[in-house]
Amino acid sequence: MGEKVDQTDFTREDRTRYRQKIRRSLDVFATMLREARFEFERPLTGMEIELNLIDGNADPAMRNAEVLGAIADPDFQTELGQFNIEINLPPRRLAGDDFAELERGLRASLNQAERRARAAGAHMVTIGILPTLRREHLTGEALTVNPRYQLLNEQIFAARGEDLDIRIDGVDRLAVTTDTIAPEAACTSTQFHLQVSPAQFAAYWNASQIVSGVQLALGANSPLLFGRELWRETRIPLFEQATDTRSEEIRAQGVRPRVWFGERWITSVFDLFEENVRYFPALLPICDVHDPAEILERGEIPELSELRLHNGTVYRWNRPIYAVVNGRPHLRVENRVLPAGPTVADTMANAAFYYGLVRCIAEAERPLWTQMSFRAAEENFHNCARHGIDASVFWPGHGTVPVTELVLRRLLPQAAEGLDLWGVSPAQRDRLLGIIEQRCLRHRNGASWQVETLHEIEAQGADRQRALHEMLRRYLPLMHDNIPVHEWPPGK
Repeated sequence: MGEKVDQTDFTREDRTRYRQKIRRSLDVFATMLREARFEFERPLTGMEIELNLIDGNADPAMRNAEVLGAIADPDFQTELGQFNIEINLPPRRLAGDDFAELERGLRASLNQAERRARAAGAHMVTIGILPTLRREHLTGEALTVNPRYQLLNEQIFAARGEDLDIRIDGVDRLAVTTDTIAPEAACTSTQFHLQVSPAQFAAYWNASQIVSGVQLALGANSPLLFGRELWRETRIPLFEQATDTRSEEIRAQGVRPRVWFGERWITSVFDLFEENVRYFPALLPICDVHDPAEILERGEIPELSELRLHNGTVYRWNRPIYAVVNGRPHLRVENRVLPAGPTVADTMANAAFYYGLVRCIAEAERPLWTQMSFRAAEENFHNCARHGIDASVFWPGHGTVPVTELVLRRLLPQAAEGLDLWGVSPAQRDRLLGIIEQRCLRHRNGASWQVETLHEIEAQGADRQRALHEMLRRYLPLMHDNIPVHEWPPGK
């Protein structure tokens, strides 16, 4: 989202030229797919984790520029809000003890960054939504000083023509109006990347869509916003609404939202990029000077910058990625559904479950998506976001079943089989999937711990704001100790 942009004003001619250029880029992309020009012999994985910054009172710290200056590590970057930063982990293979090495490296990077952040008067928190956020924290002044963020804010509201209404009905009810996309900054996520071949892409994307609901149920960690207890993974409805370019009348006409689960199973990665061009007008109609067709004819690889930039403003929960690295193009599935945290150990367990399960489903002899409607997968997704680890889901061959029962009886063995196919060591496989198993047995994830602890503190006489701050203070040492959340003592 933070890619640099230079142009800030757009004319009708800019938009016409962009429309022509992006369609030409789509044609070039189709040619590249037909000619099999992609790198996929050494499939790699990657990870991004978004972090919140807080001050000594556990309130948001609006100082990501100072914190990044103190950290001085190119793996850490800005995010939308001034109280957000992000760490990008280098691509790596899934094999042997790589999960353990990744976990050690990530913890070392975060611990060093935390020490340096303290010098800038901030602390880092891995959590889906910072529970101490208040409405006054999320104004236009909270946006990171980056031309792209400011431009996206202007273009989204120009497209809407009116302020945003955010309405979330959960345990409590939230109804607020905003004139900025800053509420989107409340959503901090973990993103898993998986490089695949063009021939495999559709199967892995379809499989990722199927497992997304289960991922949310197991990994929910965002039950609170503006002092209200809402969905167990409130990031989902908040993100869907906070960047909605549609007015009420446009929504009633059936126009697709830019934060989108999708509407059908695909047969090719081309389907997703073609939908982007067909359904969504450009928010940032910026053209480069190069002709992608001419570049391809010379035997070189085009960046397809317009197609990539446009794809970056269509926020699918499982997004296709086209990238060129060292002159070689590749494709990735970017799985964007999970919140950050609670711990690095939990994040690694979530990754192992996703990578293992998605491989098993994608490479099954009879594809699961031939047995399940797309609508059912979408209903699972939102139902699991709402109810978290207590959700029930529809699953072929099982009907409607509690998600914990489905995971214990069916999905954990499949995830283990998939990790074996990746070559993950049995010790790491069992350690990480054991964390998922214990979450299911104890019915505890980050969201359930937050809510249980909040209610216990309130029962002792604290008002909601005091209880939110105290809950977050208890969260921090457990997060730093890297104790998986299923082992966290309730209310302590």
